[in-house]
Amino acid sequence: MDTTRATDRERSGGEWLSDWDPEDAASWDSGIAWRTLWVTTFCLTLAFVAWFLPSAIIPKLNALGYTFTKDQLYWMAAMPGVAAGLLRLVWMVLPPMLGTRKMVALSTLLLIASTLGWGVRVQQPTAPYWELMVLAFLAGIGGGVFSGFMPSTSYFFPKRLQGTALGLQAGLGNLGVSLVQLLTPYLIAIGALAVFGGSQTMTTAGRADREVFFQNAAFVWIPLMVIGAVLAWLTLRSVPIKANIRQQFDIFSNPDTWYMTLLYIMTFGTFAGLSAQFGLLMSNLYGSGNAAIVSGTGASATVLVPGYVLPDPVAYVFLGPLIGAVARFAFSPLTDRMGGAVWSLVSGIGLVASIAYTIPALTPDLSSAQALQGGFDRFLWGMLAIFLFSGIGNASTFKQMPMIFEKRQAGGVIGWTAAVAAFGPFFFGVGVTTFGPVAFYAIGIAWAVMCIGITWVRYARPGAPKPG
Repeated sequence: MDTTRATDRERSGGEWLSDWDPEDAASWDSGIAWRTLWVTTFCLTLAFVAWFLPSAIIPKLNALGYTFTKDQLYWMAAMPGVAAGLLRLVWMVLPPMLGTRKMVALSTLLLIASTLGWGVRVQQPTAPYWELMVLAFLAGIGGGVFSGFMPSTSYFFPKRLQGTALGLQAGLGNLGVSLVQLLTPYLIAIGALAVFGGSQTMTTAGRADREVFFQNAAFVWIPLMVIGAVLAWLTLRSVPIKANIRQQFDIFSNPDTWYMTLLYIMTFGTFAGLSAQFGLLMSNLYGSGNAAIVSGTGASATVLVPGYVLPDPVAYVFLGPLIGAVARFAFSPLTDRMGGAVWSLVSGIGLVASIAYTIPALTPDLSSAQALQGGFDRFLWGMLAIFLFSGIGNASTFKQMPMIFEKRQAGGVIGWTAAVAAFGPFFFGVGVTTFGPVAFYAIGIAWAVMCIGITWVRYARPGAPKPG
């Protein structure tokens, strides 16, 4: 790195960098690049917290006094995915127009709206269904920003490091999903944090009533969001990429845009869909949401299968997103070393096997406590395997895209594929309620088989047209 030119650039002031070419060692400043990565990743983690905060709250709404049906709860949990998919179409065109600094700082401030709303509305079971659906939609902003943050960060790194850099950012950002689901049970138990609002009574079938402070699950993140926005405004710079909206849409004439969209639906669509619906699905199959297992409500409820111990979803739901996120950044250096296509193949094959393993557990065997427990164990391990292989695919596809497309188009394709895959929570919620879990998972196998074929023919085989 030319330290003199880097220092001059830092001292010149202004938001926009000049003479920035990450492929040229003389003009690339690794300090600016890595600082951009870490600050943006911190903000992206908070964005995923805001996006998946509803998934930690919605399964407990009825326990807090609301009276929604299963379908209403599935739709509510699916709404952040709908919003994220639509909003990613907006954020994908913002990096060249706003620049990294403005986009990241303003986006992080927008996360506060839905987070504050959920913190207020969990305190009393009085909010109408439509209002909670609006809050669920606004939470999708946290998913929408991904399509701006990731392409923007890619502008700062050379191709040889983009697999690692984007894998770290996306993987650590994805940890926000696991973080909010892991910490929520602990945060709601700490009365000292409840500066705003009082306590609530949580009534759960088969367990004694608990005093909780559910607003903590939302309010604790707001100061961090403010800090993230300030950090972004004070420390980030922007790379000038000239492209208006019409020019950015030329990616749709490239067939690889559509092939990579299918692959990313398989990987991130699966990760996001399962992350949002994991707790509800577990409860409705093996927990208190299954009327064939539990009769009645509250502490007086009866477990109809003698000897069976109801699983508490909050003890498990964070594991899947955690495994998927860790796999994403842990495998990213391997994609830089070996190429992304081979790991996309591994992801697809692993998803076929793990989904097939899980399907028998989607129909609980109520004949005995032992059979029911065995089914739950198979369901849990199968789901965790699905998360693992989706995380590997998330890393590999983000290595492929910068290799397949030129820089400006790569940013647009990353944004577009992320936008479509963000509908995962919506597709999963609607698919499970419409087709049932077994049929929907079978569709998942067919999709993965199709993606394996595309990956092999187009990207992974010897002499492939677009090796990546």
